[in-house]
Amino acid sequence: MLIALIRPVESSTADVIGTTLAEVIVELEQHRKPGFDLTSAPVRMLKGEAKMEATGTFKRVDGIEQIEADDMASLRAKVPEGWRMLTVRTA
Repeated sequence: MLIALIRPVESSTADVIGTTLAEVIVELEQHRKPGFDLTSAPVRMLKGEAKMEATGTFKRVDGIEQIEADDMASLRAKVPEGWRMLTVRTA
C-alpha cells in the first residue's frame, strides 16, 4: 500500500507600485489570500519616475490531503485535476 500527500496547484498574481521596497512589500501582502505564500516578486524601477513596480506571484500552500493506492499507477490515477503529489511513502 502506498500513501501520498497531495496539494492543490493554484497561483495568482498581483501588480503593485510603491516608492520604497517596504511599501511594495506591504502592497503585495494586501493581495495575499489565506492559504497562499508569496513565491516571487521581481521589482523594477519605473522609467522617469521615483517609483518601482512589482509583480507578485502567490502559490497555494494549504489544503494538503492524503490518498492511498496499491501501486504508483493507481496512486497517480487518484490525483485529482489541479492537484499534485508532494510525497509518497509505503504504508
